[in-house]
Order: sequence, then C-alpha cells, then structure tokens
Amino acid sequence: MAVHRELGYDFSEPIYQEALAVEFFHRQIPFEKEKMVWVYYHNVKLESCYRADFVCYEDVIVELKALAGFDPAHEAQLINYLKATRLEYGLLLNFGTSKLQYKRMILSKDYKQFHNPLDGG
Repeated sequence: MAVHRELGYDFSEPIYQEALAVEFFHRQIPFEKEKMVWVYYHNVKLESCYRADFVCYEDVIVELKALAGFDPAHEAQLINYLKATRLEYGLLLNFGTSKLQYKRMILSKDYKQFHNPLDGG
C-alpha cells in the first residue's frame, strides 16, 4: 500500500515492481525478484518455467498488474502458477486503479482445491 500511496496509479508494472523491491528491502521482507519458478508434471520438473514477479518468504508468489482492473484471467493465472509450482500462497496486486486492488489466494495442501480467504470459501 505504501508504494501505491507514494506513486499513485499512472506508472507501468516495471516501475511498481522496482518500487516494491525497495519497499520489501526496507521492511526486511525476504524476496526474490523475477524468480524462475519451475513447473512440475507428474512429479517431473519440466524444462519450461516462468518468472514470478516476486517470491517472498520462499513460498508466496506475488504477481503484479498495472491495469484498469482485475480480470478473471489474472486470478486463473495465479491459480495455475500455484498448482504448477505446488506453492500454497499467492498474492495478486493491481496498481493500475485509484485504490490498490489485491487478492489473496490459498491453494489447499492437496493441491486440488482453491479458495480466496476474503470470500470465506
């Protein structure tokens, strides 16, 4: 929220990514920026991977957007990243609106069920 409060909502995603890295550093939040995250299929690590905007505390994927609003595809993207990487926690942040948008996502330990804690589901 501090980044959004300081910069507002007129910048591109890379600007917010850099600013958020500075904020994480100052708050001593462990993070890796643009971390290569490997995808597994039938317990086999695939050669293809993707780069997470951030992985914090070694187990929280943080995906950034700077758009007019969330789209269901953005949530689906994060859910797929969680399933593929077998990480349990995700945070989707959108800096492109006048008020910071965010969604917390948790993938259950059996990696089959997803729920958004804010929805109570």
